[in-house]
Amino acid sequence: MSEQGTLPRRVVELLTAAGQTVAAAESLTAGLVCASLAEVPGSSVVLRGGLVVYATELKHELAGVSAALLEAEGAVHPEVAAQLAAGVRERCRSDWGLGLTGVAGPAPQDGVAPGTVHVAACGPDGRHARTLEISGDRDAVRTGAVRGALVLLAEQLG
Repeated sequence: MSEQGTLPRRVVELLTAAGQTVAAAESLTAGLVCASLAEVPGSSVVLRGGLVVYATELKHELAGVSAALLEAEGAVHPEVAAQLAAGVRERCRSDWGLGLTGVAGPAPQDGVAPGTVHVAACGPDGRHARTLEISGDRDAVRTGAVRGALVLLAEQLG
């Protein structure tokens, strides 16, 4: 099995063992995190749902990201990822929330270079975030963003 298939399986196993659930608020990945987890047999025990918030205003309207933050910093910012994670956790009533935002390219967005991705996990022990610089085309950036979010969650789960 490829790493791309192994990582979601590992996350589902870790969540199942912990008796915990997850939801994701996804911008540039547009549902790929939830789709990758849903491919794992038994994922219905741990996957609560998700929000695809591709449009900037939906980050605020659906996930509760601060409108002032979006106005001041734009949609691609570490705090936006953290607020996406916290918002989806609350709205989907999950133990963990994942937030992903970034620029898949090929052009910059709001002055942010393609390949810049922010991922965050919000859970029982607080918020964890990281910034990734992923090279390659749109597919590589989006796939790398999914991997980055799942790695971050797996690290928190142990």
